[in-house]
Amino acid sequence: MTSLVGWLQRTVPATPRERRVTLWSFAYFFTLLAGYYVLRPLRDQMGIAGGVKNLPWLFTATFLSLLVAQPIYGALVARLPRVKFIPIVYHFFVANLVLFWALLTFDAEKVIVARVFFVWVSVFNLFAVAVFWSLMADLFTAEQGKRLFGFIGAGGTAGALLGPVVTIFLSTPLGPVNLLIAAAVFLEAAVFCVYRIESLANAPTEVDPGRQRVGGSAFAALPELIRSPYLLGVAAWVSLLSFGATIAYFAQANIVSASIHGAAAQTRLFASIDLVVGLLSLATQVFATGKFLKRFGTGIAAAALPSVYIVGFAALAVAPSLSVVVTLQVMQRWMNFAIANPARQVFFTVVGREEKYKAKNLIDVVIYRGSDALYGWVYDSLQALGLKLGAIALCALPVAAGWLILSTALGRTQERLTTEDDDEGAPLFSTRMTK
Repeated sequence: MTSLVGWLQRTVPATPRERRVTLWSFAYFFTLLAGYYVLRPLRDQMGIAGGVKNLPWLFTATFLSLLVAQPIYGALVARLPRVKFIPIVYHFFVANLVLFWALLTFDAEKVIVARVFFVWVSVFNLFAVAVFWSLMADLFTAEQGKRLFGFIGAGGTAGALLGPVVTIFLSTPLGPVNLLIAAAVFLEAAVFCVYRIESLANAPTEVDPGRQRVGGSAFAALPELIRSPYLLGVAAWVSLLSFGATIAYFAQANIVSASIHGAAAQTRLFASIDLVVGLLSLATQVFATGKFLKRFGTGIAAAALPSVYIVGFAALAVAPSLSVVVTLQVMQRWMNFAIANPARQVFFTVVGREEKYKAKNLIDVVIYRGSDALYGWVYDSLQALGLKLGAIALCALPVAAGWLILSTALGRTQERLTTEDDDEGAPLFSTRMTK
């Protein structure tokens, strides 16, 4: 036990109070992503079952669903304190899982349910993770984020490791449908972690922001975004993240569909990719992410991801094969989870509290999935014009290069805004996790 405490003190450079909240945040992200990664292989297999040619339509349906959900979420944020609206979001998703379990158990319109499930998991993933990181940006300062977001992200990676293991070993004896119940249990455990974080984040003598309404309008997210060049830059970064991921995902779907036959084999491949990504990400997040962010800053960390895509798209242009596309998926997801995503979350620590929940959710959810839909149709249109995968990858190269330049610019702006907050003596004590 003593050795474990000593290891945590070396690995997580924090005060005792910071460390307690960080460990519960680790557990929160762990249970959240464990639940999602139980569902992810099922989603990918159902996307293929619904027809690869229908993927652009499924991405579009996801975007339209998010347009409807965004103002509802904005109303929750405006009217309820975070200690209430965050559990409501997750309880809603648990109820959805129970409904899908019933529909799939009784074989109700399998193809239609498969398509709806694909859309739902895509919506759930973005909302659930966006809510998590909004809370983290609300609790921690930029300096704390650089030190602690890597370790907190490791909680999600550990959950991402457990999810595929559950899917691989239990999908045959239990059946894939019954894994939905396991995902629901993980989500309820995440809600418990939220309550523990709220109870620890503020000392008894402090004002508790978790029990204060964020306020504002349910539709404030778009005006907040438009009037901030910095947030517009972050939104562009997220859109380009979607660009790279969408090209890689469609390449994977087409090559896997043509190369590997059978739902079980396809599901095992997707789960195996998740497992490898998780192992690489976990090791990096625990031992290297915090040091990397502190040494090189958020700009270089964010630029690491488009650098991977530049190399990956060049390789696809030369050799569009299953091995190359799988390697690209592993590398880009590893770099995203371990380095680029913690940097992106630090970007939001320097904006206002309302922007962290509303504009951030608009960026991470609606803009990301809207970009998915847009780039899905772009990929489909390029194929319709007769372009093969290699040519499409070649077209994507200059976009990835522009994304790299944007990353470094955002990093410089974030550092400047952090310095301005420090110089102005920003009142962080009542709204952030303090030392």
